Amino acid sequence: MPREYTYGPFQSRRLGLSLGINVLAKFKLCTYNCVYCEIGLTEKDNLVSPNYRISLPPSPNFRKELKSIFNYVPHLNSITFGYNGEPTLNENLVDFLNIASDVRSELNWTHEKPILTLFTNSSTLFFDEIRERVKKFELVLAKLDVANNDDFKRTNRPQNEVPDIEIIIESLMKLKQEMPKKNKLAIQILVYNSYKKDFLPNNNSKNIYDVAHALKRIKPNIIQIYSTARIPAEYFVFAIDNERKKEIGYIFKEIINDDKIEINIY
Repeated sequence: MPREYTYGPFQSRRLGLSLGINVLAKFKLCTYNCVYCEIGLTEKDNLVSPNYRISLPPSPNFRKELKSIFNYVPHLNSITFGYNGEPTLNENLVDFLNIASDVRSELNWTHEKPILTLFTNSSTLFFDEIRERVKKFELVLAKLDVANNDDFKRTNRPQNEVPDIEIIIESLMKLKQEMPKKNKLAIQILVYNSYKKDFLPNNNSKNIYDVAHALKRIKPNIIQIYSTARIPAEYFVFAIDNERKKEIGYIFKEIINDDKIEINIY
């Protein structure tokens, strides 16, 4: 049957064998226009306020599509919502989650059941009703590439109604406190370099230390440090090397000083 919602499964650096679920339209819709985005620039008309909402409920095809794929791939690691922008902009996000959970429970898996995962850029988490939806996912991968407003504006290029980075950090703290103990919060930090001499990348000492102190406050279950692996939105962006990733991991470990928090480098 033709696919309306899913793509993959594909091998993910962070999630293993992952089936992608798109709950947005066929075009990118986001509150950010990140310089490193691996699905390209956000078009001007599609760079939206965190207050913006769409109503796109799942059609009956969603359940059929999942069943069809699960029957052929009974060994997934993750059913992953995201990829085509910011999924929390869809008011029907939990409807998709509930169907995926139902279909997952009906099947016999050759390994453990795949985790129900959500990607979010964290920009909408200051809304109580958004956190209420997001906390239902078994694994939440939330973005925090920066922890000061100068780096925020340069790196993520947020729409002008997105709140300051401090409010986003506080929202992540609230989300972690509100999530059921069985669910996990992972903070993703994509760190990059720049070829442009007049463009400061987020791989600068101030930002790295600011992010470390923000992570100490948020207390996520998992921290994920990675860099670009595909063509970024802006030509001048390029990946940091593995030695720098390890160095950042060491800085985070020293400042956070909490052995219960898992730090992973990709």
